[in-house]
Amino acid sequence: MADNAPQTYATHRRMDPSYHYLLTFLLLALLVLAIVHAVRIHDLGSFSNLALVIALLITAWKVRTYPLRLQDRLIRLEEQLRIKSLMPAVVATRAAEQLRPSQYVALRFASDEELPGLVQQTLDEDLKSEDIKKRIKTWRADDFRV
Repeated sequence: MADNAPQTYATHRRMDPSYHYLLTFLLLALLVLAIVHAVRIHDLGSFSNLALVIALLITAWKVRTYPLRLQDRLIRLEEQLRIKSLMPAVVATRAAEQLRPSQYVALRFASDEELPGLVQQTLDEDLKSEDIKKRIKTWRADDFRV
């Protein structure tokens, strides 16, 4: 899935058109139709259709969020190991205690040269993930993100 263009802050987000646009549009359209049908025709079938569409929406949401959560845990572990190998043990321990998963996810884009400085800034200033990404000068691409 990697293309030839270098990854940057502006291009690092990944969208899957069939999921993010087509499936989302179809499920929202089904929800609207099911609501209209349930309002107009008060019977068991219309309410069961509405419940089914809501269940499909929840399933689609969970199908997306569960792998992302697992991936974030793996990124956290990977970045903890990288910080441990690049920084003094005291800072690595402090990072393990204080950094949030979203901060680890943002730090993964930093090059090995930039990582120690960004970790220290993140610990000192409690930077948000977007602020961390904006401070990265040498981008380390992540082409394996789900």
